[in-house]
Amino acid sequence: MSSLTPLSQLHSLFNKPHIAPHFTSSFFLTRFHVSATVTRGALVSGMSMKGAVVVSAMTVEKPKKRYAGESKGFVEEMRFVAMKLHTRDQAKEGEKEVKEPEERTVAKWDPNFDGYLKFLVDSKLVYDTLEKIVQEPVYPSYAEFRNTGLERSTTLEKDLQWFKEQGHAIPEPSSPGLAYAQYLTELSQKDPQAFICHFYNIYFAHSAGGRMIGKKVAEKILNKKELEFYKWDGDLSQLLQNVRDKLNKVAEEWSKEEKNHCLEETEKSFKLSGEILRLILS
Repeated sequence: MSSLTPLSQLHSLFNKPHIAPHFTSSFFLTRFHVSATVTRGALVSGMSMKGAVVVSAMTVEKPKKRYAGESKGFVEEMRFVAMKLHTRDQAKEGEKEVKEPEERTVAKWDPNFDGYLKFLVDSKLVYDTLEKIVQEPVYPSYAEFRNTGLERSTTLEKDLQWFKEQGHAIPEPSSPGLAYAQYLTELSQKDPQAFICHFYNIYFAHSAGGRMIGKKVAEKILNKKELEFYKWDGDLSQLLQNVRDKLNKVAEEWSKEEKNHCLEETEKSFKLSGEILRLILS
């Protein structure tokens, strides 16, 4: 399993002569509850201590609460939370009300050519940032996501070069892309669970809704030209499954609290991605 300990801290960890075992508060509370139950049971009923222990254990042990998608792996939990943040027009599981232009059904979009170029430029900056982070991992687990086949920087570079050859000026990255790239860089240094949330949502959203958006925009302003941004080498479904497996593997090492923290970052991911997507309509 890949560790989430920063590489810079590994050396100091191995050189510590002794590490005391760590017990959470729940450990002591559970043990105290069992002990108290055993004592009371033995005094009241006259049971032997051995018999009391059996009764107490049967009383305390309860089935663990299951979370939506948990039985299918952590990626399914992430997908479940992400779907809830869609509108009903975007996904059948969606619960969000339409408030922003990009949240309307794509069929109702009125894309702007210059805005679409800004979107592509800012998207490239974000993908450049993601790919740099996993290539130079602060946490060893990030290295799991090198060369997945989902990378988009090279394809976006080809698309922007094509627009340039058509006589279009390529703009510099704008505020939404710059802000998201900086946020991802800072997040990756200190919060691996939150970073993985963004990694998942960016790549998987583009492989689903992103492709539909690309097709509709191409029909309206690009004479149906399919950009490289929306093409993958190999079987996309298999590429996605490979990354799902890696994400589930990494998440196996997380506590429930760390997993919930990852899930809680989903809304932030949608907000920052949405600001870049909105450029298409600007």
